[in-house]
Amino acid sequence: MKKTDLVIIGGGPAGLAAAVAAYESGTKDILILERDVALGGILNQCIHAGFGLHKFGEELTGPEYASRYVRKVMELGIPVKTGAMVVGLTPERVVTYVSEEDGKVDIAAGAVILAMGARERSRGALNIPGTRPAGVYTAGTAQRFVNIKGYLPGKNVVILGSGDIGLIMARRMTLEGAKVKAVCELLPYSGGLARNIAQCLNDFGIPLLLSHTVTEIHGKKRVTGVTISEVDRNRKPIPGTEQYIECDTLLLSCGLLPENELTRKAGIKIDRVTGGAVVSSSRETSVPGIFSCGNVLHIHDLVDYVSDEGEVCGICASQFLREHGENASAVEAIALKAAGIVRYTVPQIITSKENDVRIFFRVGENLRNAKIEVISGGETLLSKKKQRVAPGEMENITVTKAKLQKTGPEITVRIAKEDA
Repeated sequence: MKKTDLVIIGGGPAGLAAAVAAYESGTKDILILERDVALGGILNQCIHAGFGLHKFGEELTGPEYASRYVRKVMELGIPVKTGAMVVGLTPERVVTYVSEEDGKVDIAAGAVILAMGARERSRGALNIPGTRPAGVYTAGTAQRFVNIKGYLPGKNVVILGSGDIGLIMARRMTLEGAKVKAVCELLPYSGGLARNIAQCLNDFGIPLLLSHTVTEIHGKKRVTGVTISEVDRNRKPIPGTEQYIECDTLLLSCGLLPENELTRKAGIKIDRVTGGAVVSSSRETSVPGIFSCGNVLHIHDLVDYVSDEGEVCGICASQFLREHGENASAVEAIALKAAGIVRYTVPQIITSKENDVRIFFRVGENLRNAKIEVISGGETLLSKKKQRVAPGEMENITVTKAKLQKTGPEITVRIAKEDA
């Protein structure tokens, strides 16, 4: 069995940032395992601009953003194994991968960083009635066909779901000559960023139908059309609101699911809301020495935050290796709780009061004139006003180490309506 200090599973933006940060923190024996043939992850097919505004202070395309980290990994000489599919992970941090070149390989790792990303919800997860014709794709698959393979999946398109990938593909398909007839959203609000609604739909006159869903897919060999219906507040189709739209393609943009099969194999505790691991402020999971970051932990809307989280993982995994895990459970933990319209927080646990802690969270509904509050023991540690919070945009707030000294065993994050 091979031995490596740090194994990073996933060579996308989270894994690359973690590798660079770990190396610069003193850990030199690192191996990145990536199942694709190249590093960069999903960014390689995201050729639109809008990445890097927070991280680099400039607007980059996905491949440009990824290349910054790929180049750094190469310069540092961090070993990379592409075409390597990780098929096993134990609580003892034994990583098993298979590849055409090496066959089956077991690695005993001192620490492991999970950075496997996420996958899209497929038609099978949505239970849409109808036949099974060609022409039904997830938005990400269509993006890969257009941007990497050079194929146009269809000419007349309906998109179900207003997640960011779906919004971006509405624009992309239009620019390639297709007609996007509608974007249907089950919820009464969009799941995408406000800027993508403006730039990808409004600028091209593409209708966004809120509280609507696809209730039937028509066609045998190829999609010939879909039936859409309005839904009530319980998300059930309203009889009599059916509308037939002729199309040859249906794109599904109905959310992402963290790729946590390996996480579960290792016996790591999973958060029922995020679908990712329960982690501490160091992004360490419930299994000592295994860390998690990026979309495998919780779904991000900005890759800049993915890189930030990867860096936290890399630094903390390196510290774990230096300390041989001796201090992993020595600190009294502070539990983080979500209240009201706040659906979850990441991290869920704070294990150190010696550093500022950045708390990420999402809300469950739109709210204007909001006030974000962080409370412990009945005392408000800090508050932050926001004109608007929305489910499609992840929020964050930083609790300084000076504030952490005043906390009890639990911290609550909530949002209140600001008085006008």
